[in-house]
Amino acid sequence: MQKFIGTGVALVTPFKEDLSVDFEALERLVNYQIDNGVNYLVVLGTTGEPATLNKEEKEAVKNKIIEVNKRRLPLVLGIGGNNTAAIVNEIKNTDFTNFDAILSVSPYYNKPTQEGIYEHFRSIAESTEMSIILYNVPGRTASNMLPETIVKLANDFDNIIGVKEAAGDLVQAMKIIQQKPKDFLVISGDDMITLPMILAGGSGVISVIGEGLPKQFTEMVRLGLEGKSKEAYSYHYQIAKSIDLIFEEGNPAGIKSMLNTLNICLENVRLPLVKASDKLRQEIANFVTNLE
Repeated sequence: MQKFIGTGVALVTPFKEDLSVDFEALERLVNYQIDNGVNYLVVLGTTGEPATLNKEEKEAVKNKIIEVNKRRLPLVLGIGGNNTAAIVNEIKNTDFTNFDAILSVSPYYNKPTQEGIYEHFRSIAESTEMSIILYNVPGRTASNMLPETIVKLANDFDNIIGVKEAAGDLVQAMKIIQQKPKDFLVISGDDMITLPMILAGGSGVISVIGEGLPKQFTEMVRLGLEGKSKEAYSYHYQIAKSIDLIFEEGNPAGIKSMLNTLNICLENVRLPLVKASDKLRQEIANFVTNLE
């Protein structure tokens, strides 16, 4: 559990101009995270555009990250969806040798009841001995996994070890923190409220901005976990504008624009996503240039 306290980052999948996977850029990206103090990496989460990657590409991305990481950081693998049987089957047929946990999103589009969400994750938890981090992101799934559902899952299944809570609702996060079992991790999935969540008792973050500004964001999280709120907030306010910028036209277009400015990867995304506008690209570049 300790390995998932702190800053995790949701890795993008870099693309070349022809939109094939850019493995050299992926290597730079992984090393950039490790060199700047990130605590763990999330592979093929939403930010990695897995919806537009075929099976062979997903395997190649996983293998490249494993190869570059060399077991230096814990790895979390995104496996989630709205077809419970298909997710269970995928988990049963996945080699988890180099992974430490699964990040699994609450079912999207179907809009299940809370009981349906519970039964979905019960099926997943009973299908594997791997540690599971739930992912609640109502803005993408169209349904909110309520605190009581999360706490019930946490109490009922030992291998459900945490939740990436991205409802953007600090009060909801505090309810989970208040009611959860002692060692259950409440991980921020919203960069802007990461610090207040940590100060309220959260365990850290799975971040997007942390991928572009790993040194600053990881330091903010570290200070927050140590209870040094004044020092931590100085970092928060230093980078807050960049969080708004990278999400202004959607994820991962914004963070890829920042990574392009940092010469880590190109800003290409696959349809139906499109690259950041020229105006936003310039604003992000200006922020990076002027960052102390």
